[in-house]
Amino acid sequence: MTDRQHCIADFRETARRRLPRFVFDFIDGGSGTENTLAENRSALDRIRLLGSAPTDVSSCSQAVSLFGQNYDMPILIGPTGLAGAAWPRGDKELARAAAAHNIPFVMSTAATATMEEVAVSGSGTKWFQLYIFKDRAVSKRLVSKARSLGFGALEVTVDNAIPGRRLRDARNGFSLPFRWTPAKLASLAAHPGWSLQTALAGPPRLEVMAAELGLEKADTIAELMQAQLDPSVDWEDIKWVRDAWDGPLIVKGVLDPGQVSKAWDIGVDGLVISNHGGRQLDGAIATIDILPEFRAEAGSKLTLLVDSGFRTGSDIARALALGADAVQIGRATLYALACGGEESVSRALSILKSELTVAQMLMGARTINDFGPSMVRCHPAPGTFEPVSAAAGARRRAGPLSLVTESRQGALP
Repeated sequence: MTDRQHCIADFRETARRRLPRFVFDFIDGGSGTENTLAENRSALDRIRLLGSAPTDVSSCSQAVSLFGQNYDMPILIGPTGLAGAAWPRGDKELARAAAAHNIPFVMSTAATATMEEVAVSGSGTKWFQLYIFKDRAVSKRLVSKARSLGFGALEVTVDNAIPGRRLRDARNGFSLPFRWTPAKLASLAAHPGWSLQTALAGPPRLEVMAAELGLEKADTIAELMQAQLDPSVDWEDIKWVRDAWDGPLIVKGVLDPGQVSKAWDIGVDGLVISNHGGRQLDGAIATIDILPEFRAEAGSKLTLLVDSGFRTGSDIARALALGADAVQIGRATLYALACGGEESVSRALSILKSELTVAQMLMGARTINDFGPSMVRCHPAPGTFEPVSAAAGARRRAGPLSLVTESRQGALP
């Protein structure tokens, strides 16, 4: 099946046909009117790339260093909850595909596999995404387990003081465990491949959260999160995590560049500029639009990752030009996962790498460090193009992580 897909949009269409509607909508949907979901795409499309011919690009590299580790391309598979609904043992499949491409895989607290299972899935780097629960002892145990299992970095999600209103899930009656209705049963009959596969493997379960919180059921994912996550979380809680974790610490879900100084002051190593893929604050700014301001604030101090809406290698090139050190993808690899497990995810990653190679060579970037704001133009209105501010998009490119690591060496608890 994987030879039928030639871009992430093809994987999305195959996933739409293969998955029951309530599962596809859970993966594909956003919050509220899905305004932010649409804006993530529109904002990327407003940014145009400058070709740079003639430039000698006979030798090019996509190698990148993140937190002292070298990877083959500036892409990470980010944390996505309930991956097992797309494909049995989905988290393990994603981890193995990431390892095969020498990029990090970020395991979600809402994974459908145990931390132990993911830790031994493939030989690649695994990071762990942490929620701060109302019961801090739960989060503390997860941090301790991540350390003991060898997870290389901790990524704390902070943009969930309250869950977004995901109307597709509400209309479809999406619940855990799955609660069957006539409409859902009809959808199962219309998708026999997924139905048989799920019946043989067993329905997906939030293994990490079930083990730590003793969950029996939840009416919706949003209700589960609202019951367990703490709306009082602030930078003091991040400082608490910093004191408990002696590896690279990344904060995911920031949209306000004014938070950069707070992150730096307490010893955070990196940020993920994210609107949660349009699944939280409906009407939020697109991450590509705010990225240059983050780089201007962070300078060389912090590693900046970005997610939300990235679907092509050209999208990744846009982010690199505007100040990102790497791009974290989510739905793109979930769509691929639904089409054929690890094999399909690996093909999707190969496609993204190939697309980025085309953009990189035609833009004249021999290495990832060569990308910069002069390579793009903004298109805010029809017929109008504006250069991106060099100051706003200014970035350090030489040894980005060594600066963070060396300056903090000995300061990490």
